[in-house]
Amino acid sequence: MYPFRAQNRIGFVRHQGRPTSKSGETLFRWTYLVPLMANEAKPCPCDIGDRMDYGGLGQEVQIEHIKSYVVKPSSGSDKAVIVIHDIYGWTLPNTRYMADMLAENGYIAVCPDFYVGKDPWSPTSDWSKFQEWCEDKKPTDINREVEAVLRFLKEQCGVRLIGSVGFCWGGVAVHHLALNYPHITAGVSVYGIIKEREDCYELKSPVLFIFAEKDEVVPLEQVSVLQAGLKEKCSVDHQVKIFPEQSHGFVHRRREDINPSDRPHILEARSDMLHWLNKFMYNSSP
Repeated sequence: MYPFRAQNRIGFVRHQGRPTSKSGETLFRWTYLVPLMANEAKPCPCDIGDRMDYGGLGQEVQIEHIKSYVVKPSSGSDKAVIVIHDIYGWTLPNTRYMADMLAENGYIAVCPDFYVGKDPWSPTSDWSKFQEWCEDKKPTDINREVEAVLRFLKEQCGVRLIGSVGFCWGGVAVHHLALNYPHITAGVSVYGIIKEREDCYELKSPVLFIFAEKDEVVPLEQVSVLQAGLKEKCSVDHQVKIFPEQSHGFVHRRREDINPSDRPHILEARSDMLHWLNKFMYNSSP
């Protein structure tokens, strides 16, 4: 068990719980903080949810021009996953928790700062200014950072096979990688869609797309268009899965211990993520 000290913050409610590994064993204790209100004037539909106050098991390293969170499994591995953060940035404890979960299941996990030092979105920000904030943070404009991470994994970690997992903004980035990086073995895009490209269905590597039925950010109409386009034009393995009664952020921003009705869906989605990666990463040659 790895104890972490929780800090009191104004406007947050304290909760406690214990995340578990794939086998169901307790990994460590966390205390996480739940924001009471995102923004009263214009709330953000991409709610930060049950934010953890969690230190993580990895370390922050400099990879060329970007800072990154890196966590490695207890035994050596030649397989890695690039974890692509959501709009709340690379330091969000929930995303680091997901990286740690991947490491617990045998992968070197790297979560780079794809905003390269720029401020992430804040739960208190005005949603009406979101598009302005996005202008210099496009999830399809990350190739320089991806190339740096690929070099690091291959040259310094001895990695042979690389996958990707992304949430929200990062889900769009995973879709982008699947269209442009055929040597990335597999990807899991969690509530993210590329909509502006005509070739967005022509995946070069297998992708699992995970969505929520009640997502205000990615409505089911967009998911249906994606499904139809992939069915018609995609020649590689893919799957689109919609989780009933769930909302945006449920996989990594909602805690299963205080959301009992959502718990089966949260755990199933995380299990699906691991199974998809294992299917291709452990049955593939570089």
